[in-house]
Amino acid sequence: QVQLVESGGGLVQAGGSLRLSCAASGSTFSSYVIGWYRQVPGKQRELVATISSDGGRTNYADSVKGRFTISRDNAKNTVFLQMNSLKPEDTAVYYCNAKPVYATYINYWGQGTQVTVSS
Repeated sequence: QVQLVESGGGLVQAGGSLRLSCAASGSTFSSYVIGWYRQVPGKQRELVATISSDGGRTNYADSVKGRFTISRDNAKNTVFLQMNSLKPEDTAVYYCNAKPVYATYINYWGQGTQVTVSS
């Protein structure tokens, strides 16, 4: 089992940047695929980006390609989401997700961090 804690959210003007962090504890971090998701009230949670257990493969939603970068530091049990050129439509609660590489049907979630982009 793994515990996830997100941080780094806040209020930023359109065009600005934020860096989210997801700190993990409780299990072998390098055995997990990590994803960032986001959700706005009344809508389904949507995938933003994922990164493989070794950091070698990444995947992004079309809406954030070229603006967001996901990375991980397995030595520090942390995943990052660098968000640049932020838009008001990026406003959401951002959640960190972990799936064991041997059982990707299992999901662990953090508590979320609010990102608000003002126009």
